[in-house]
Amino acid sequence: MNSLALGLMSGTSGDGLSIALCSFQNHRFKLFAYKTYEYPKVISNQLRRAQELKTVEISSLNFILGHFFAKKIVPFLKQNRVTPDRVKVVGSHGHTIFHGPMDHPPHTLQIGEPSFISEETGIPVVSDFRVRDMAAGGEGAPLIPFFDHYFYGQGAVTALQNIGGIANVSVVGKNIKPIAFDTGPGNCLMDWAIQKSTRGRRLFDRNGQTAAQGKINMHAVAKMISHPFFKRKPPKSTGRELFNEHFISQSTLKSRTADVLATLTFFTAYSIYVSYQNFVPHKLNRVIVSGGGALNKTLMNHLSKLLSPVPVYSIEKFGMPAQAKEPMAFAFFALRAIEGKINHLPQTTNAEPTVRRRWTKRPTAARTSGAKREVILGKITQGDRYANR
Repeated sequence: MNSLALGLMSGTSGDGLSIALCSFQNHRFKLFAYKTYEYPKVISNQLRRAQELKTVEISSLNFILGHFFAKKIVPFLKQNRVTPDRVKVVGSHGHTIFHGPMDHPPHTLQIGEPSFISEETGIPVVSDFRVRDMAAGGEGAPLIPFFDHYFYGQGAVTALQNIGGIANVSVVGKNIKPIAFDTGPGNCLMDWAIQKSTRGRRLFDRNGQTAAQGKINMHAVAKMISHPFFKRKPPKSTGRELFNEHFISQSTLKSRTADVLATLTFFTAYSIYVSYQNFVPHKLNRVIVSGGGALNKTLMNHLSKLLSPVPVYSIEKFGMPAQAKEPMAFAFFALRAIEGKINHLPQTTNAEPTVRRRWTKRPTAARTSGAKREVILGKITQGDRYANR
């Protein structure tokens, strides 16, 4: 295949929409353009408190977000001198409002109505990727491992660590079976702490500067890493439902801001290190970090020291913007979907057996097979190439 595709990603940080324009041929990709558009404050605030919203507010936000997506695609293409008719498909992950793979019944919700994109551009849209995987018995995440295995799976054994709001890893390489799972919090705890301490004036700790000035509370780190999530064997996924302000102890929050950031930044790196120690049996040749966390120098320094002697690189070293990989992956998934081709790795999204579901008085039958088979993820919203635009 060799077609232009657009990928959209709205990460759990709730700070903006990332768009990537790319093409794919065999096992190679090319990124032509990338940009992140910040959300207006009213949208970002709603996304960050999505679990508190009423049904009518979520319904409205679904349309508002879809309209925002559509209105950003048109100038993005124009700026890059690409007409919509040259784009074969748009892949939109949407914004995750809730992800409950271990609930009974398992469920997930991503918003950002794709019909607005099709109506505005005439381009077919593939969206809502997670639910088909869950219908097949998986957890619906992480999905990026298919991209990682397809494009990096024939090289040296590599941990591709994404640090968005939530952190996840794919371990791929020649002659090994891919491993993938969510390692825990990415930027979400750090972002929440800086937003709270500055009353929203700062959305994140740029370059980890505030964290670098603080003192790490190792007692708090030890307490947080004792949470059962970190002992649970992969495949596994998580979200802000667990890693939010309620996860951080009150005693930690009473410290000065620099100390809180220092502790949470180190904990984020440490949770990744512990995940590798416990669940990655392969000898790693390198770790490549993508997502906003790759731009946090303090976080990257912690990772480099913890994982030494394995080298830790930002994906920017390989010519890709730190936050471009995820939208690029969903462009690829969408292209596969409309061509009727498999676009996930079921072994990396299997739901853990023997778990007891909450919300029930008695244990329920555990799933034993996870995602039962390979499927094609995503719902297709048809475009209208012949509309007068």
